[in-house]
Amino acid sequence: MFENIKVIRKFDPAAKSYLEIILCYPGLHAIWLHKISHFLFKLKIPLFPRMINYFTRFLTGIDIHPGAQIEDGVFIDHGTGVVIGETTIIGSGSLIFQGVTLGGTGKESGKRHPTIGRNVVIGAGAKILGNILIEDHVRVGAGSVVMRNVPAGSTVVGIPGKVVKGMDKSDSTEQMLDHDQMPDPIAKVFSVLLERVETQQQLINQLFEKQKRLEGGTTIPSKMESKSDDDKMIQEFIYGDGI
Repeated sequence: MFENIKVIRKFDPAAKSYLEIILCYPGLHAIWLHKISHFLFKLKIPLFPRMINYFTRFLTGIDIHPGAQIEDGVFIDHGTGVVIGETTIIGSGSLIFQGVTLGGTGKESGKRHPTIGRNVVIGAGAKILGNILIEDHVRVGAGSVVMRNVPAGSTVVGIPGKVVKGMDKSDSTEQMLDHDQMPDPIAKVFSVLLERVETQQQLINQLFEKQKRLEGGTTIPSKMESKSDDDKMIQEFIYGDGI
């Protein structure tokens, strides 16, 4: 229990005191109550674990099945809308933000929910589905949908989730909250395609210049003399507020 409090104190700048953490953090309350329901679940006591789960969801807005295995030192920040399935396993030091779903993909039996390694950050609204492994030190971008295994030290973004960046597996946990450093693969692809289009445009302009010199007096079309409004819009979309 104290390990969970220390993790919150370390990673949440809004936490002013240990008393505030104990009294006012629903993610902490949800994990504490889950410890009780999970203990009763392992004893195969009927009904009561699910009743505790139901009460916890009503109290905190966080739905953790009694069968889920959560190690000490996990921080559920804010927590509203978090859903954690029955066979989920979550390693210590992991951060889970609001709206996250750790769920299944169907009605299969047995292990059907994800296994989350240690020091994993799962951004707000992310969905991790199925019996997959998210290894240690992975960062999952907000709103991503992950349905395949993710190697250690990776960053995953998008729908479906794509590994877009690999980090040193020994990276310090100090970088876990650097959400502004998340890469944007869509912007990168657009940027590469735009560079290729501009290269082709330059070659076409050179051909027109050559043709003008041969024929004498032929002008280059106005759209090729300068960037059009469409080109400006594309640039703003890739490098500005559009992405």
